[in-house]
Amino acid sequence: MSGEPFVVMAKPVGSRCNLACRYCYYLGTDELIGNAPAVRMDDATLDAFIKRYIDECPGRVVSFTWHGGEPTLAGLDFFRRAVELQKKYLGEGRECWNNLQTNGILLDDEWCDFLAAEKFDVGLSIDGAKAVHDRYRLDHRDEGTYDRVAAACERLKSRGVKPDLLCTVTSDSASDPLAVYRALRDLDTGWMQFIPIVRWKDDGTTTPDSVTPEGYGDFLRDVFAEWLYHDLGRVGVQMFAEVARTVGGGGNPSLCTMAETCGRVLVVERDGGVYSCDHFVRPEHKLGDVETDGLSALADSEKQRAFGEAKRSTLTNECRSCKYLPMCGGGCPKDRFAKSRDGEDGQYYLCEGLKAFFDYAVPRLEELVALQRQRKSVGEIAAALRELENARWKGVGRNDPCICGSGRKAKKCCWDRRP
Repeated sequence: MSGEPFVVMAKPVGSRCNLACRYCYYLGTDELIGNAPAVRMDDATLDAFIKRYIDECPGRVVSFTWHGGEPTLAGLDFFRRAVELQKKYLGEGRECWNNLQTNGILLDDEWCDFLAAEKFDVGLSIDGAKAVHDRYRLDHRDEGTYDRVAAACERLKSRGVKPDLLCTVTSDSASDPLAVYRALRDLDTGWMQFIPIVRWKDDGTTTPDSVTPEGYGDFLRDVFAEWLYHDLGRVGVQMFAEVARTVGGGGNPSLCTMAETCGRVLVVERDGGVYSCDHFVRPEHKLGDVETDGLSALADSEKQRAFGEAKRSTLTNECRSCKYLPMCGGGCPKDRFAKSRDGEDGQYYLCEGLKAFFDYAVPRLEELVALQRQRKSVGEIAAALRELENARWKGVGRNDPCICGSGRKAKKCCWDRRP
């Protein structure tokens, strides 16, 4: 076993779910890899997974992530048993951290009591504004689910569990970024992350619900300005935190889609099959089986290392020469289906949107980092940032060229992003 960290995401019911989200990329996964319709991971597989992972995971803390489909469909007794096994196999001086990523539909009082008592972190899928959420996140009766998810959020908060809000960015949400962001902010959990939806059709075009590069860039810039000038210190946004860390000299992003390479996050399906990544649960990316193969050996296998290294080795020349490469890593390989500016295949589809965001956010994050190093309070930093931004706009009118250099009139570009 190497000492290099790795993470395993477990899918106790495979791709089975009690919702029928319009953009779900897991639908049909069980059939694709040859599984019968999922019931749940059996006790022997669960035992083997937990024992192996604890035995082979380096470090004092062992991080378990429970994913899906919808993992709560495995039942509360399944997770009680998982916690029992964790306590059974943990050695002296070690501990487990559990994260449950859920749509929240089944999180009643009993579930929330358990999650709070066992100190689970929870990632709760909610697409910001109710109208956007209920267009895409439907149950099998074709009914919207926003109210049920928001109620689950309040149930968790009442027990001291503040969930990480997981919000997709679709073409609809990109049309009204501030409504989406403010709805998430007002749920008052303190942390959110945005997941762009890009789905490809057989003819090589994207689906109508997919966010465009321009839409994604505008979405991130609008949300960033609102966060920086109004919610600094109150709300954490994953992407902004990752970029700020890089700007501040804290190293490359830790998020796999933004990192230089990938491959250190394995997936265990409900039958024990181990795969390279949750976006690549396909027969050709199967590494082994949790009941017969060491997880660390699979993470360090030649096949998996080649999978992770390909993120870096298959970059286009445009990516390799881009000043923002350390901040985005060339994007997730699953979305490298565009052409670069010089016609090379394999460009990240959302690249132009990310560049527009970085052009806007990086100078302002550099100011933020400089102010933090002066040990100013959050209030002082926020006031100073607003003052710096207003100085940029001094003497600029609505019909003047925008200060960002886009060539558009200010009123058609960054005018509404002013403090």
